[in-house]
Amino acid sequence: MTSIAQTLKDCEAQLCAAGAPYEMEEVVVGGQSYRQFKQAPSTFRELLDGGRQHGDAEFLVYAEPGQTEERRSFNAFYRRVDALAYQLIEHYKLQQGQRVAIAMRNYPEWMEAYTAVASLGAIVVPLNSWGTAEELEFVLRDSAADIVFCDQRRLELLSPLLADLPCRAIVARGEATAQAESMEALITGAEGRAMPQPWQCQPDDPVQIMYSSGTSGKPKGALSTHRNITQAIISFEAQAIMSAMANPKAIEAMFAGGNAPCSLLSVPLFHVSGCYAAFLLNLRGGRKIVMTYKWDAGDALRLIEQEKVTIFSAAPSMVIDLLQHPDYENYDTSSLFSLGGGGSACPPTFKRVIDERFEQAYVGTGYGMTESNAIGASCSGLAYEYQPGSAGTLSPLVDFKTCDEHGNDLARGQQGEIWLRSVCNIRSYWQRPEANASQFNNGWMATGDIGYLDEEGFVHLADRAKDLIIRGGENIYPAEIEGVLSKHPAVLESAVFGLPDERMGEAVAAVIRLNDGQSVSADELKDFLGKQLAAFKHPQHIAFSTAPLQRNATGKLLKKQIKADYAKLAQA
Repeated sequence: MTSIAQTLKDCEAQLCAAGAPYEMEEVVVGGQSYRQFKQAPSTFRELLDGGRQHGDAEFLVYAEPGQTEERRSFNAFYRRVDALAYQLIEHYKLQQGQRVAIAMRNYPEWMEAYTAVASLGAIVVPLNSWGTAEELEFVLRDSAADIVFCDQRRLELLSPLLADLPCRAIVARGEATAQAESMEALITGAEGRAMPQPWQCQPDDPVQIMYSSGTSGKPKGALSTHRNITQAIISFEAQAIMSAMANPKAIEAMFAGGNAPCSLLSVPLFHVSGCYAAFLLNLRGGRKIVMTYKWDAGDALRLIEQEKVTIFSAAPSMVIDLLQHPDYENYDTSSLFSLGGGGSACPPTFKRVIDERFEQAYVGTGYGMTESNAIGASCSGLAYEYQPGSAGTLSPLVDFKTCDEHGNDLARGQQGEIWLRSVCNIRSYWQRPEANASQFNNGWMATGDIGYLDEEGFVHLADRAKDLIIRGGENIYPAEIEGVLSKHPAVLESAVFGLPDERMGEAVAAVIRLNDGQSVSADELKDFLGKQLAAFKHPQHIAFSTAPLQRNATGKLLKKQIKADYAKLAQA
């Protein structure tokens, strides 16, 4: 075993030993035994309240192009959260178990709404704000949300539907209407009120439904309990400390820079990476967050210089965009030390560009999913330098195995479908009994990802879920796009898959067979898709096949063969 692998094991043993800060214990949940952190908060409210100790220290800087940055201290943030929570109880009569959705882009109000709802112990439902009106409507109906927080753009999309939707709207950064109350007015109207405590939450009560795309083409709600999420956040903290212990020279160099830890947040808050790693960890840890209105590499460079940003973790394509920006040399980025690529496979360009720009950088990546509450494996510092192609070593909470196509357990080191067992795994899919039956078994969860665990404890991913495309950190399931294409009168059948893309990780491609006698151009199909799907799901490459698309005996598309034939079609 290499020195870094052994060092990480030693650090884990020291940090998680009896009497240590991250001491482990066994717990039985749903009849299954798991490991958990003994001192972790038992409820989401207890976890979130950890940020209150940081008082008047600066917490949040919100930057929108052409406008003066908005700034909030920890105290100011919690005053607004408390007022909003008071109104949810007093004005909206919110009850335990009710669902409250958030449909807005990255705004400070997103964080305030999330913290208020989760602190009360109701069920928070983050929505993908990039979705179309149809996509937003599906999730609101599926979750049976009683309230939806939205920004002005999402309110415009939902307005024609609100009369028929069983939920009330609260608008942030927009004018109140007959259909939506003003979030700002609600907060102002309860200024100075304390956070209510209307009911006593238990660790295994549900607290969040975060939707992830499903292979059926419709998203599935991943239902998490207080225990699932609090243990996940503490696991992030423990893994970060273990890595710091294993990389003393890097941490010494970081502190020698003299800059307080500060993160640039440019990834969506409605994903686990943005919500947990960027928002909740910094809220608890007392670190400043600089949040951008939208991703712009040039504006990010300005903010890194202005705010002395030290940490930037995002989709690999965003890190590459930043470091390859033509104006990079014109900005002082000397404060930037820690770089992470998550939510997408890291292309070789990722490491090369970092190596070109930095003499010393603390680089990391990892492996997790919505259904595992982002907990799986992590790889940073010397471990990343040693195994840059791996996803790193497992969280102390996680058990790992691989299975063959028949569900039989494989020996360690053998490649197969990855199954994870952890107290962080979601309780279930919301109202999806068939998916629950097929994906969960005696505490184990099938990930759909293909890989293996090597002899030193590093996780290697050979493939992702059979058809999943990850473009710039966004999960795209081909079945959804194929379903929309099937509605076009000229389309007989289609196969959608991912192609390697140096900047975005993957690009969406489609092979389409038309009905006899029909004709349609690639641009016409893109326009057709544009009316029904979010822009990030649109195919960048379209090829037409005159022959039937290859299928197996059960009629299932043989994506590997179709993908292999794509180059021939593209050149025809």
